[in-house]
Amino acid sequence: MEATSFAEVWQDVFSVQPDPPQWLIIATGVIALSVVLVRGPWRVARNVVTIAHEGGHALVALLSGRQLTGVRLHSDTSGVTVSRGRPDGIGMIMTILAGYTAPSVVGLAGIVLLTGGRITALLWISILLLAAMLLLIRNVYGVVSVVGTGAVVFLISWFTPAEVQSVCAYLFTWFMLFASVRPVFELQAQRRRQPSPHSDADQLDRLTGVPGTAWVLFFGVFNLAVVALGVWLLMFAG
Repeated sequence: MEATSFAEVWQDVFSVQPDPPQWLIIATGVIALSVVLVRGPWRVARNVVTIAHEGGHALVALLSGRQLTGVRLHSDTSGVTVSRGRPDGIGMIMTILAGYTAPSVVGLAGIVLLTGGRITALLWISILLLAAMLLLIRNVYGVVSVVGTGAVVFLISWFTPAEVQSVCAYLFTWFMLFASVRPVFELQAQRRRQPSPHSDADQLDRLTGVPGTAWVLFFGVFNLAVVALGVWLLMFAG
């Protein structure tokens, strides 16, 4: 980005970039899927999914009128969002429901920006959301994780040419779509191996009376449906 004034920066951020070639869209999708499927890269990249997951909890908690206490991100890629308010009711249900659905929603929002040619805008909106998330973090690892992710996105958006930004933006969007599904399988595996009343699915069980396994199924179906929609939008709708 070569802008030197605020007006020029604003113009660059919200300018429309040309669509990349189809082969690049496909290639970034394959790479993103590989990151999700291969254990080593997934173990590192899953931190981004945790940020989106806890961010979903936090955003809906605020929108539902709950008092947000803070967010913690852990080195095992788990996280926790603490809010105060009524312990039941629709606000609490929606707050818990938002976690496992947030990554796919983020991916879908990314597609809306990409199909509109707003590649740089996608990167800068991500930076702003990470900055807002940083204000809620209450532990050192969480700060490092959010700041590190934001720094990478900033360096890409400020110092790399449009072609590199395009590759990174499509990689991120594909990754959020595909990465929304694997944690749902991990959730069910954990519930079988080490049952816990604190998982999102089991909390929803207590709040609604609907079995936790049914909520896991809902998370899976919802995210797979968004993935299917995302693939169609990126590959065929244009």
